Amino acid sequence: MAKAKENLIKMKCESCGRVNYWSHKNKRKVERKIELKKFCNWCKKRTIHKEAKK
Repeated sequence: MAKAKENLIKMKCESCGRVNYWSHKNKRKVERKIELKKFCNWCKKRTIHKEAKK
């Protein structure tokens, strides 16, 4: 179970700055920060969510 927590990353909304999502990332294959377009419950619209620091 400890291995799964190592790959866990936070996804932070670009417009309001809140952490809305948690995701997994293969750090050996993906070296850059992940950007996904997700729905933000506080902004009430689809915004870009970027990987945040732990």
